Amino acid sequence: MSVDVINDEQEQAVVEHLRESRQRIDEELSKTIVGQHDVVQQLLISLLAGGHCLITGAPGLAKTLLVRSVAQIFHLKFQRIQFTPDLMPSDITGTEILEQREDGSREMQFVHGPVFANVILADEINRTPPKTQAALLEAMQEHQVTVAGKRYVLEEPFFVLATQNPIEMEGTYPLPEAQLDRFMFNVLIDYLPHEQELDVVLQTTSRRSEPISELFTAEDVLKFQEVVRRVPIARETADYAVRLVEATRPGREKATDFVNKWVAWGAGLRAAQTLVLGSKARALLEGRSHATKDDIRALAAAALRHRVLLNYKAEAEGISVEDCIASLLDSISA
Repeated sequence: MSVDVINDEQEQAVVEHLRESRQRIDEELSKTIVGQHDVVQQLLISLLAGGHCLITGAPGLAKTLLVRSVAQIFHLKFQRIQFTPDLMPSDITGTEILEQREDGSREMQFVHGPVFANVILADEINRTPPKTQAALLEAMQEHQVTVAGKRYVLEEPFFVLATQNPIEMEGTYPLPEAQLDRFMFNVLIDYLPHEQELDVVLQTTSRRSEPISELFTAEDVLKFQEVVRRVPIARETADYAVRLVEATRPGREKATDFVNKWVAWGAGLRAAQTLVLGSKARALLEGRSHATKDDIRALAAAALRHRVLLNYKAEAEGISVEDCIASLLDSISA
């Protein structure tokens, strides 16, 4: 087993607090969100693991409502940024303005941009030019912004959820693979089943949603993130995550035949780190004290779908990245 063990009394208290509150989280979210269990779980895992999420889904599937609801439960400051072609980096990070003091003198004063929050919803991030995308991606990686040569540290915890509209591709600026790799998960939001969609229609057209109660604080989230890293994981479980990631790389010794045939570029080291850290957070959310291979398998699609790049042969044969990941899970023994 890993050398990390949760045996400190304070850490145990944090784990129990999260375990006891898990059902209440679902109850609070159910006031505004119907269904989407896997999506909710992946967002919570990413938040507890200190990562960021890319959310892909058609318009009108309650992406903004879901993110805002999660922020309310954890009592985190929420900001939504609508990315447009004319958005400038300073519109995200903030800018310096010339301000006059009472004594008549003037000085440059920094005005904070919307990125100075705990939870950022970057709506349709692929609609803005690369220079503006890079401003947000620097904040994601470094948890800071630099304006006029000065460094400004962001509030903690800092959690970015960027959405992409998969329907309209005209006039967009797709994120490069190296920048996509900075997102812990790529979460897919699909249409609801008939009965759940009917529930949403009836619920939203008959009454206003009940207010969401705050269950945690920003300090709680930081404690959760610290404890997640202490969750034990067996070496063979982590080895399974690494083998899965290695098998996505075409031309390498451990690549399968279908990977060599369909994949142009495989996942890097961050994918294995994501699987291990995510499995630890998932274990805590499900009330377990250690991560398992089932956790790795459950998170494989979310961790790999934006890190595995298919080639023209896969496209010609109608093979999707989901098909490739499913085949990978079937072929790599746990």
